[in-house]
Amino acid sequence: MSRSAVAVVVMVLVVAAGAGLYLFQPWKAFTDTTVAEALPSASGDATAPEREAVPPGDLAKGRFVSHDHDTSGTARTIRLAGGGQVLRLEDLRTSEGPDVRVYLSTRSAGAVRQGLGKGAVELGKLKGNLGDQNYAVPADTDTSGFRSAVIWCKRFSVSFGAADLSPVKS
Repeated sequence: MSRSAVAVVVMVLVVAAGAGLYLFQPWKAFTDTTVAEALPSASGDATAPEREAVPPGDLAKGRFVSHDHDTSGTARTIRLAGGGQVLRLEDLRTSEGPDVRVYLSTRSAGAVRQGLGKGAVELGKLKGNLGDQNYAVPADTDTSGFRSAVIWCKRFSVSFGAADLSPVKS
């Protein structure tokens, strides 16, 4: 093989390796990020719009089941005293990965293996793969229409795990 052909092959391999590292981020298989956010205070969310007095507390709750990655913990939708809502993930244990997000889905935890479904709401990037964390639910979102909380890899369109959200009786 000529020197120029070898140079082209080496360049192609280097570009392919770089693209593979960018897409798959394999080092994340060996890292953990722990988050320890406190439960939002009883005084509510200062950024929530003023609304009529609504008692704070759990709206729905469920346990995570594993999908493409081992995932465990609890998901809770919580109404704050100021009227805002958060999705709280507690004792979460899952894998790190590239572009992992937290969603509310209208599909059940089992059904999201095939996709998030219409009307899913992204709450943000996963803050860490271990621990307790809070995600603000957009104002005026009716959480009663959502059936599950989902840890979703946006880059590869796969569910790491999901929790069916069952209404909490007051």
